[in-house]
Formats: sequence, structure tokens, C-alpha cells
Amino acid sequence: MTAAKHLNRHAAMMNRMAQQMGGDLSMEMASGRLSGEGWRDALIRCTKCREAGACLLWLAEHDPQSNPAKAPPAYCENRLMMTRLRATVGAEPQGVE
Repeated sequence: MTAAKHLNRHAAMMNRMAQQMGGDLSMEMASGRLSGEGWRDALIRCTKCREAGACLLWLAEHDPQSNPAKAPPAYCENRLMMTRLRATVGAEPQGVE
């Protein structure tokens, strides 16, 4: 897999995980709750994950509308950020990273 495809795959997985937590990473950045640096750091963490296949299965099993998740899987390299995202959905900008 090329580097660009690898990055795009993980960026898409991060976006889907954020949707599971009730959020939108683009909106988080637009609101100031997530910086460009914070997003980049999260993407780097995601690309280093050893459970990408398990994550894809987990994402396939959960639908934000019909089967929402209460928390990201324990192996998620961004579980802290995603948990904070869930807690701040609808909150004022504060800097989730």
C-alpha cells in the first residue's frame, strides 16, 4: 500500500470512529476544539496501530444511528481523544487533542 493510501485509509477510519462518538473531526477543527497539529498527531497514532484490521471490523459492526458505540475499542490508539470527543459534543471550544 502506498504511503498516501495508508494515510487516507487511517484518516477515514479516524473520521468513522469520531462519528461513532457522535462527533465530526472537521467540525471539531472548525470550532477550535481540535487543532491541525492535534489531528495530525492523532493520524500518526492511528497509522501506528497494530489492530487496523480489527478496527475495520469493529467499525463495520457499529452504525452511529442503529448501533452506536458507547466507547472506542480498548486497542484504539486515539481512545482518549475519542472519549473526550464524545464528552464535548455540543460543548464550547476548549482544545480537544
